[in-house]
Amino acid sequence: MSNYLDELSEIQREAVTNTEGPSLVIASAGSGKTRVLTYRIAHLLTIGVKPWSIMALTFTNKAAREMKERIAKIVGQETASKLWMGTFHSIFAKILRSEAEHLGYDRNFTIYDTTDSKNLITQIIKELKLDAQSYKPGEILSRISLAKNNLITPQAYSQNASIIQQDVRARKGEIHRIYTLYAQRCKKASAMDFDDLLLNTNVLFRDFPDVLQKYQERFRYFLVDEYQDTNFSQYLIVKKLSERHRNLCVVGDDAQSIYSFRGAKIENILNFQNDYKDYRLFKLEQNYRSTQTIVNAANSVIAKNEKQIPKIAYSSNEEGEKIKLISAYTDQEEGFLIASEILNIVHQTHCNYSDIAILYRTNAQSRIFEETLRKRNIPYRIYGSLSFYQRKEIKDLLAYIRITVNPNDDEAFRRVVNYPARGIGNTTMGHLQELANQQGLSLWQTVGVLGNTTGAIKPAAVKKLDDFRNLIISFQQKIYNQDAYEAVYHIANASGLISDLKADKSQEGISRLQNIEEMLNGIREFIEGRKAEGYEETVTLVDYLENVALLTDQDTDKDEDNNRVSVMTVHSAKGLEFDYVFLTGLEENLFPSTMSISSAEDIEEERRLFYVALTRAAKKAFISYAQTRFRWGTSTNCSPSRFIKEIDPQYIEASFDENQWESSSPQNTRQNFTQRSYYNKPSTQNVASTNPKANSATISTPPKNLKDIAPADIRIGMKVYHAKFGDGIVENIEGDGPNRKAMVNFRMAGSKNLLLKFANLKKVD
Repeated sequence: MSNYLDELSEIQREAVTNTEGPSLVIASAGSGKTRVLTYRIAHLLTIGVKPWSIMALTFTNKAAREMKERIAKIVGQETASKLWMGTFHSIFAKILRSEAEHLGYDRNFTIYDTTDSKNLITQIIKELKLDAQSYKPGEILSRISLAKNNLITPQAYSQNASIIQQDVRARKGEIHRIYTLYAQRCKKASAMDFDDLLLNTNVLFRDFPDVLQKYQERFRYFLVDEYQDTNFSQYLIVKKLSERHRNLCVVGDDAQSIYSFRGAKIENILNFQNDYKDYRLFKLEQNYRSTQTIVNAANSVIAKNEKQIPKIAYSSNEEGEKIKLISAYTDQEEGFLIASEILNIVHQTHCNYSDIAILYRTNAQSRIFEETLRKRNIPYRIYGSLSFYQRKEIKDLLAYIRITVNPNDDEAFRRVVNYPARGIGNTTMGHLQELANQQGLSLWQTVGVLGNTTGAIKPAAVKKLDDFRNLIISFQQKIYNQDAYEAVYHIANASGLISDLKADKSQEGISRLQNIEEMLNGIREFIEGRKAEGYEETVTLVDYLENVALLTDQDTDKDEDNNRVSVMTVHSAKGLEFDYVFLTGLEENLFPSTMSISSAEDIEEERRLFYVALTRAAKKAFISYAQTRFRWGTSTNCSPSRFIKEIDPQYIEASFDENQWESSSPQNTRQNFTQRSYYNKPSTQNVASTNPKANSATISTPPKNLKDIAPADIRIGMKVYHAKFGDGIVENIEGDGPNRKAMVNFRMAGSKNLLLKFANLKKVD
């Protein structure tokens, strides 16, 4: 057996060996939290505590598995295998199966996943003949989940006048009936959803004191990981179970509490000292991951929060480089500048792409980075979510575009014929497919001749199919006399897709609507890019569809090489670490989110989210923001996030002027926040000259040493000049002949993708 205690610092050893009574271990980012929790369990086992008397609760199966593997190396596999270690849901599902008869369930009850729950709620809504637009299954399920996490049963929900009144004001006054029926149907099917596993455990311990007493006596030691992320239901279970022996050790960091939207209560960790007056506090403040600069910068921001447990994280690592600010004119340029920085990092440090992460506040932001990374041939993976173009709402809108351009596309037809709901069910579609097969026609063509046939499809269904066909025909009439943005915006609205998403007020629904907005922004940028390349005709839906079809080619994703840049939301990045981290979109109303700036409590959570993002970096952090960003197809001015201002200036490469910070003018923010690199070195251009005319004059004055060059002779690395954009360097070339394109990084205008036959580039000798 290894002497594991020798591997710990003094404070870590104290947290591991003081096993009796309530303990709160505050673990700053990168401070060895997992090691302390693991070794504390191993220490209990080595001093003779029986493994089956220890309950260790985690938030992921992966965390539980890795911890158990570490423990097994110290005490042996046989002993480690007898631990009660796992997620809240897995551990209490095990208890509920043993005690199922007390609650009227079969011990082999089914556990419903989200899809099962939504399907059942959809069925109930239909049976109650409620408006499907008002009662979204996802939103209703979120409401029920919130109630369960706060231990509100269907009966309590129905009897709570305040809750009912809230639902009535939201025009969802029948949620209590749906919740009641949903619970009854689950019980009838002997099924529990994930929230039931916690709710029913509380009910079990409340209604059957002898059962609670049995488990209180059985388990002598309780350990809880990520305690700051527990909800009220989880908090109460832990409190009840640990009452007898009071050997409760919780590990967490209030500065990393970022899941209130899931019901997490930061008060659970902040008020631990009130629940357990005789508790012992252990502060793990040394960060073993990050440089001193990153740790100190993160400290300077999180210090602004009022609701926190006082601590000062520190690092004994090297001082490290200062945080680099990247200012971009647009969100698209932000993507290209970050891609350039990534190439510089890999070239200069010889690190792996997997050592680099791009973090953002909302999933919708991934589109920009997907497109720019692909164009620069940088391997990447979307972590914790689908690729932007594989998300359901994006595929739905793309299917509308596809069927508008090519109505005989059967897959697109099937996807959207009944979305949003039009009453065209599976039975009707089955009959329609049979007719199409018999006549050798596409589904679209078959709908066109339904009036001439007699068959199993009822007249009402024929009418609905014909209405859908007329809707698509109305879209087709616009695709050649409107540009792509106008056409898609019309399709998204007229189809009912946008109103359908707007009606869903759940976190998931809001995220989906943001993704549609981001897709429309991408179309607007595509149009402007084409115009900049010299494309004089209207950029149509057909043009856009051809472009996006190339972007969604999944061939590159088939490679199982893990050496890729990680692209993810900050929430997904919690618990991970990378040598180089890009924190993107640091603008007011984006990070912090526009939905979180109305209350001090929400702002504090956004600040904790920023703290989590910054402390993912080990060697260097980059912070980027755009001065303009497309919102619903309109370019809007942005101002830098307050969190940049809150970083102590000594840890940032660029300085700033407090008076100009508040200005909404993109030019003013650019003057003091520009920290860009062109040609792999800082720009020597006087960025204080922000007058548009002055910049235009600078760009339009050509160097003296220009030479004509044929498009076919342009090469990567060549310095070139463009009459509009000025001088730049060719960074990538693709295509042949008249389709030959070049990606040029212009010193003043940023990166542009140009069709060379129209660009009229000059070579700079």
